[in-house]
Amino acid sequence: MRSQKTLVDEAARIVGTAKAKGVILRLIGAVAVRIHSPEFSFLHEKLGRELTDIDFISYGKQRQEIVNFLLDIGYQCDRRIISSLIPTAHYVFQKGPEIHLDVFFDRLEMCHTIDFMDQLEVDYPTISLANLLLEKMQIVQLNEKDAIDTVVLLREHDVGKVDDQTINLEYISRLLSKDWGFYYTVTTNLKRIRDEFLPSYDLSGEDKTDVEHKIDTLLERVEKKPKSLRWKMRARIGAKKKWYRDVEELYR
Repeated sequence: MRSQKTLVDEAARIVGTAKAKGVILRLIGAVAVRIHSPEFSFLHEKLGRELTDIDFISYGKQRQEIVNFLLDIGYQCDRRIISSLIPTAHYVFQKGPEIHLDVFFDRLEMCHTIDFMDQLEVDYPTISLANLLLEKMQIVQLNEKDAIDTVVLLREHDVGKVDDQTINLEYISRLLSKDWGFYYTVTTNLKRIRDEFLPSYDLSGEDKTDVEHKIDTLLERVEKKPKSLRWKMRARIGAKKKWYRDVEELYR
C-alpha cells in the first residue's frame, strides 16, 4: 500500500519536473494543502486526513504537452480520451495500481465554477491559497475531509490583501460579490466549520481560536464587499431556487 509520504513526494517530483520542462502544472486538493502547510501538516495526520490521490490543474493550451509529459514519466491514460477530437476538461492518469492523478484544465466545474485563467502563475507548486480555500468551500455537501483541509490551511496561513503566503481576502470577496450562489455556499460552509466541525476536533485552544478568528475576518470582509446588481437580484430569490450544480464524486 502506498504511504502518504509517497504521494507527497511524487506530487512534488512531478511539479518540479514539469517546471524544468516549461510545463505549467499546479497542485490542487488535499496534497496541495499538505505541501503548502508544512508547519501544521501534523494536524492533517492528527485529524485522520488520508491522502488518496494527486490532483493537478493546468491550462488547456498546454493539454497536449501535459499528456506527453505524463506519458514520458511513466503514467498511463485512456487512449480513447486523449485521442478524442473533443478535449475533455478532466483526464485521469495512473502509474501501477497505487498512484492516480487527476488533471483538470482551465477551470474547476463542480458545485460552482472556479476559473483559473491567468491564475496558475500566482503560486507554486500549488494554486493560490485563496483558490485552495475556495476549492474546498464550494462543495455544497461539505464533508469531513474538506473541513479538515480547510482548518489546516487556515491554521497555517494569515488572511490579508496579498497572495504571498496569505489567503487573499480581496480576491475571495471580489469573486463572491458577483455570484450569490457561490457566496451562499462558501459563507455557509465557513460558518459550519467554525460552529460545528472546529469545536469537535481534538485541537489546542490556540489552534481553535486562531482558525475561528480567521474565519470571522474572512466573513466580515465578504459581507462588507459591495455586491453586483446580479448578486442582489439573485439574493432576493435565495435558497428557494437551486443555486449549485450536482456533482457526482468518483470513488476509486
